Amino acid sequence: MTASKKPLRVAVWSTGGIGSISIGAVHRRSDLDLVGVWVHSPDKVGRDAGELANGEPIGVIATDDVDALLALELDCVVYAASGPDRDAAAVPDYVRLLGAGVNVVTTSSTRLVYPPAFDAEMLADIEAACATGATSIYNSGIEPGFVLDQLPLALMTQSDTIRSIRCAEIGLYDDYPVEFIMRDAMGFGMPMDYEPFIAMPGVVVHEWAGGIRLMADALGVELDDIVESFDKAPTGRALEVACGTIDAGTCGAIWTKAAGVVDGREAIVIEHITRLATDVAPDWPIGEHAVTYRVDIEGNPNMHMDLGLTLDDPARAGIPIMTSGAGAMVATAMRVVNAVPFVVDAPAGVLSSLDLPLTVPRNGMTA
Repeated sequence: MTASKKPLRVAVWSTGGIGSISIGAVHRRSDLDLVGVWVHSPDKVGRDAGELANGEPIGVIATDDVDALLALELDCVVYAASGPDRDAAAVPDYVRLLGAGVNVVTTSSTRLVYPPAFDAEMLADIEAACATGATSIYNSGIEPGFVLDQLPLALMTQSDTIRSIRCAEIGLYDDYPVEFIMRDAMGFGMPMDYEPFIAMPGVVVHEWAGGIRLMADALGVELDDIVESFDKAPTGRALEVACGTIDAGTCGAIWTKAAGVVDGREAIVIEHITRLATDVAPDWPIGEHAVTYRVDIEGNPNMHMDLGLTLDDPARAGIPIMTSGAGAMVATAMRVVNAVPFVVDAPAGVLSSLDLPLTVPRNGMTA
């Protein structure tokens, strides 16, 4: 790709956790120029985006006026909005931005990591907007988006033969504060006979089939099927966590698995083992770090990798306090911020990691 002659004009969409990290990162980069920030809450409109992100003013004023953002002649928007509506709310925004000639990198639509796995009708709308605006869109993150799909592919560049790929996130979620997600959606703190949303048939496959299909596509493998499983374990003691009190005997850990079946066997597996304390479900796999990403590739050669993501200075990254997931939050934001120049230079369309080179951060080296 060719080097840009002047900094790319970038706006960040939202000032939540990932948005705040992105604001600081874009502002620091010499090849990117932060010219706008979109916010949803009326009480944030008119405030300095740097103050909203990490308390330090940067001279960029937040707005909820999309037309005002579009008037800034943007090259790209870093889209980091979150909420219960997810794709239903995000896709109309993508379509408007892309159709107006603005490229988009996003962390909000996780199934878009592999575009063929996305909702067909929504994907068609996005593709039409890309064609109209001659623009591109790219979704990524730490997971889905890298450690359990693109990273295994990078490791497999060392492979002669491959029999199976098993990828896992093994993590503590004791610092995740959203009670609806933790209790209703995931089942933590609920009676052991309660069926959370994530345990409903088809949900696990729906969420993680994209990464499995991306790996299968890259390897030229035909999948027979993608199957799923869900398990949970109780906590033996009461726990005080960010989402509230978890009573003894209620759900304190869950284990989800999506597996791509090849020739009748589970050959490409993505699983998540999530606890609220390290002593819950002690017989389940345990990681070295508070959040561990594990890749096991059976073949010639066999490979095993555990990855931990930690921060020396969370405040610099726009995170006010250290949490077990802080490193993963920074990595999620940087997966799309670092991709901005590559997406701007890419052919128009809906991109996956298979369409881009390694998105190494330009001007990211510091003392």
